[in-house]
Amino acid sequence: MADLDGLKVAKDYRIDTPFARQGGFHVKGMADADWGMKTRLSKIFQPESGHTVMLAFDHGYFMGSTAGLERLDVVIPPLMDDVDVLMGTRGAFRTCINPNHNKGIALRVSAGSSMVSIGDDLSHEVIAVNIEDAIRMNASCMAVQTFIGADGETSSLNNLCKTVDAGIRYGIPTMGVVAVGKDMERTSRFFKLATRMLPELGAQIVKTYYCDDFEEITSACPVPIVVAGGKKLPEAEALTLCYKAIQGGAAGVDMGRNIFQSINAQAMVKAVRMVVHENATDKLAYEFFLNEINK
Repeated sequence: MADLDGLKVAKDYRIDTPFARQGGFHVKGMADADWGMKTRLSKIFQPESGHTVMLAFDHGYFMGSTAGLERLDVVIPPLMDDVDVLMGTRGAFRTCINPNHNKGIALRVSAGSSMVSIGDDLSHEVIAVNIEDAIRMNASCMAVQTFIGADGETSSLNNLCKTVDAGIRYGIPTMGVVAVGKDMERTSRFFKLATRMLPELGAQIVKTYYCDDFEEITSACPVPIVVAGGKKLPEAEALTLCYKAIQGGAAGVDMGRNIFQSINAQAMVKAVRMVVHENATDKLAYEFFLNEINK
């Protein structure tokens, strides 16, 4: 183990230097991945832009009926044309989503306590979906929650490693999802730690939050980073978040509440797509959004 005494803080992130191991494949760090895994990654990250728009609607696995997601069968289908990846649970997919959608599937495979559990800690998750069912679901990637700095850190990283091992065996990428609990710091130092640990343990995709010094975080992470939308923001602020994330080196965004809780979800998802895939500025995308809702 490296000696921590006298450890220097790395400062040369070389943010202007392109990733050196691209190898002709459009997904960062995956030049030497197996053919099957590359096909799944190409379902997530579009070859033309190298980016992705994910739509997360897996909130019910610990929150129950979330505002805006009371009826998945009604809310999600009208939004699907403008997203690349649907992120949900196997139960939600099988009951509410028509299998002819032809979108990438980010399958939530970890689960644990509900948010109303008394005296419990959300960080103590388990693997709730085995690899055989992920294959049956035709998952493009498997999403595992990780809790760096929480009581359940070790067990959540064990979940990640087991999922990575199973995914490599069958050519399915693993997306490590960085959880930030109420008692955990939300600093760039924390995110630099978390987003480096997960790919070092084998995750092919990292989902995290936008923060200060984001260019340094994406530069130091050897796999694509997808930025979570987080709490509901005013539409203009949410589009600015998307723009800053993409400009800062993110390979995409995974928007949930900032789309399905929008005053016009269909207009909002189109505006997000403009920023992610068409290099639109946040201001231009917001103008589009306003025009759509005023028609």
